Amino acid sequence: MTTITDPAVLDRLADWQAKLRREFPIIAGNPGMAYLDSAATAQKPAAVLDAVNDFLTSDNANVGRGSYPWATSTTTRIEQARDRVRKALGDDGADSSVEFVSGTSAGLRAVAQDWLAEVLTNGDEIIVPFGDHQSNLAPWLDLRADLARRGVRIAVKSMPVDAASGDYDHRALPALMNTRTKFVAATHVHHVFGADMNVHRIREVVGPEVPICLDAAQSVGHGPVSVADLDVDFVVFSGHKMMALPGIGAVWARNRRGPRFVQQGWSGTPNTAGIVSMAAAFDWLDMVGPADVRAWNSALCARLTDGLSRLDGVQVLGCQNSLSADSPVQRRESIVTFRHRRVRSDDLGFVLADEGIMVRADSHCQAGRDTEDHAVRVSVHVYNTPAEIDRLLAVVGRCERMQS
Repeated sequence: MTTITDPAVLDRLADWQAKLRREFPIIAGNPGMAYLDSAATAQKPAAVLDAVNDFLTSDNANVGRGSYPWATSTTTRIEQARDRVRKALGDDGADSSVEFVSGTSAGLRAVAQDWLAEVLTNGDEIIVPFGDHQSNLAPWLDLRADLARRGVRIAVKSMPVDAASGDYDHRALPALMNTRTKFVAATHVHHVFGADMNVHRIREVVGPEVPICLDAAQSVGHGPVSVADLDVDFVVFSGHKMMALPGIGAVWARNRRGPRFVQQGWSGTPNTAGIVSMAAAFDWLDMVGPADVRAWNSALCARLTDGLSRLDGVQVLGCQNSLSADSPVQRRESIVTFRHRRVRSDDLGFVLADEGIMVRADSHCQAGRDTEDHAVRVSVHVYNTPAEIDRLLAVVGRCERMQS
């Protein structure tokens, strides 16, 4: 998906954003702080907090465990939440299913252990990302080890990446494909580079039969996500990154390629409050407009990359062709990661924190990278402002002048 940023979007949506910003109690209550770590966890609007409080103080009960009104009401809420996930993903719901999990990591592991393990046979191959979040690599490598212990040998191949753009290299992908390719895992928006990874190109290459599992932790809740457009088979995401409570996530399954996805084992009591919060977060995002949320976040990132690219001592990671605010190519969705050539990222993180600016310094959970690969990640959401971006740029610029 190509996202072109209108430089005037920040002016056009300024009043809209100012109203939304006031709906976040933690943001409104700390006006001097700039929270720029939403890729780690997003803040919660009052509507989500109120929905959870209403549930816990009105009809809280266990799911499917009783016939009294509170129990039946809670069960209804949970089933309605499944439909709410389908609606948010643009799904007609004909064959699909939604399973609630504790988060993206648990969801990807469930796809690996509860579905893919039953699909693969000796000699099969899968293609997965080796440079994305660790959560989208470890489950597939662990599955390979588990199957090997049962005498089933599979090959795990690395999704090719274009070195210049950081995007998946769909031109190199055909060379990895053969009749034994049975599964592909991918990421929708990269958690370090902030790029939409153009998953639709993967479907064009692998054809209509190979199932695709999508880590959507950094896209769901940050803008529109359409399973019809993506044509993937699994979409896995976390609630806490999309303004719901922590400890809840979901696996959406298309159930048209291969067997139906069903979580194995006894599920026990679900995180009912978390599920309620997820439904409320989708309601809130739908009300404010996901397309405008994406436009605002992308415009903030354009302002940031434009400012950082003017500093000689700073290297912005990812595609270098989209750094100026008027760039005609795809923008970073809501994440910008950079390193200073002369200031350690952890030191820069402390300097920014002293100025009331909260970012992620190092420990980005990127597979194949260690803590020596220093970088600062800035991740925005709809409650962030151009003034906060300018504050960060001023601090980094001051560090630049001190080091020159």
